[in-house]
Amino acid sequence: MKVCFFRNATAVLVAVALQCISDNGASALEMSGPDSTGAPGRQGGVMELTLDRAMELACAQSVDAAVALNQLKSAYWQFRTYKAERLPELVFSGTLPTFNNNYNTYQNPDGSYGYVRSNWLGLTGELSVTQNIPFTGGTVSLSTGLDMTRQLGSNGYNEFMAVPVSLKFNQPLFSVNTFRWDKKIEPVRYAESRAAYIEDMESVRMNTVTYFFNYLLAAENLKISEQNLENADKLYSIARERRAIGQISETELMQLRLSALSAKADVTSRRSSLNGAMFNLRAFLGLSEQDTIVPVLPEAIPLPSLDYGDVLAKALANSSFAQNILRRKLEADYSVATARGQRYQVDLNVTVGYSGVNRDLAMAYNDIRDQEVVSVGLSIPILDWGKRKGQVKVAESNRDVVRSQLQQEELNFNQNIFLLTEQFNNQAGQLALAQESDRVAAARYQASVESFLIGRMSVLELNDARDAKDLARQDYVQQLYYYWYYYYDIRSVTLWDYATGTAVGSDIEAVLAEEN
Repeated sequence: MKVCFFRNATAVLVAVALQCISDNGASALEMSGPDSTGAPGRQGGVMELTLDRAMELACAQSVDAAVALNQLKSAYWQFRTYKAERLPELVFSGTLPTFNNNYNTYQNPDGSYGYVRSNWLGLTGELSVTQNIPFTGGTVSLSTGLDMTRQLGSNGYNEFMAVPVSLKFNQPLFSVNTFRWDKKIEPVRYAESRAAYIEDMESVRMNTVTYFFNYLLAAENLKISEQNLENADKLYSIARERRAIGQISETELMQLRLSALSAKADVTSRRSSLNGAMFNLRAFLGLSEQDTIVPVLPEAIPLPSLDYGDVLAKALANSSFAQNILRRKLEADYSVATARGQRYQVDLNVTVGYSGVNRDLAMAYNDIRDQEVVSVGLSIPILDWGKRKGQVKVAESNRDVVRSQLQQEELNFNQNIFLLTEQFNNQAGQLALAQESDRVAAARYQASVESFLIGRMSVLELNDARDAKDLARQDYVQQLYYYWYYYYDIRSVTLWDYATGTAVGSDIEAVLAEEN
């Protein structure tokens, strides 16, 4: 009869314990919230947040997105400035007015100097159109102007100097043609900036994945800890009943008590980690501190296996890296050309036009005469002890250094693309293994609890099954993080979405529309 009583009591305890652990265990294996494809909702300050929605918020509100946008705007205006320099410029300049009432030195016919009183009022104005000549590197301007001087005093009078038309031409003969080099460099620089903006936005998404999964893992760890505490308390309570009927030892009972105390301390630590991860996620997304985020576990999407050659080709065609390499090569060549052009400086200046001077304004325009000025400025070093030659050699050496660095960067870029492709291709398999491990570890723990309750497993073995279950769940979430991170990393270097088979891009023209 006593044996039957023990068996019946044990059966009842096992049934109750398994029912409690099974009911609550399911919640520890799944994240709360709707399916990842559902739209997030807000109720009373609680936000159910999917990964896609988090990325939308990050791209719209995060500091990183704002920095990327401002860098794009800066590059846009630099390119606009380059284009404007190739167009004619209309300028009005003048002095309205100049007043002079002082003494000036005056040289007498005998060579001596004296002082004369100067008292006059002057007005000047000039309207000019200036055009840079990209083909030659010179400038040409067409202008018209009028000067008036009012001699003050008792015998005051006006005098006018009219310049109906004047043509000026300036041409450096041996210096580097800056306009020609700008035509090579600036479009490449702007293309690099546009691609860099799209890459920066993909980096924002990658950072979102990191912050989101850090919080997701912290929430998962807290759920695991809370469930472990609840299970530990139930097992300890049942163990006390079993101890009362002599089915377990006092040592095993104390081990269960220690497990319950450790689980309680772990809950406090995990809750603190969760609050820290939530603060970081909210700060990154630009959300209010009053918002409570409930993360929705994203599902893996089917992705094709990638070919290294295809990934590398798309990366070189779409990313900013190829533009960056080309721009730096051009800038190194430009530095050499500038150093060579500075060895000899010869400038040609030509001014032709008409001018007229008269005390009557109309006569100043009627009585006009030709005016021509031609000058050639020279600066040719006779003895500089090899200074300018050294400057050329330094520029050439720097160019060779840049070319060597770029060659190494290209090798590193290709290697990184290869490693990233391998990681991406392997991650789907790693995720599948982690998911299966999570399922098996959860089933093993359930079986271990059952075995422990009927006396076929020790406390140490039960704790080992619990730890394996927790580690398997954490590893599954971690592998899911790597899966999404590699996905967006591939997108950022290739600017290509392999899930949809389309190019990754932002509507840059719409973004810059307000700048026009």
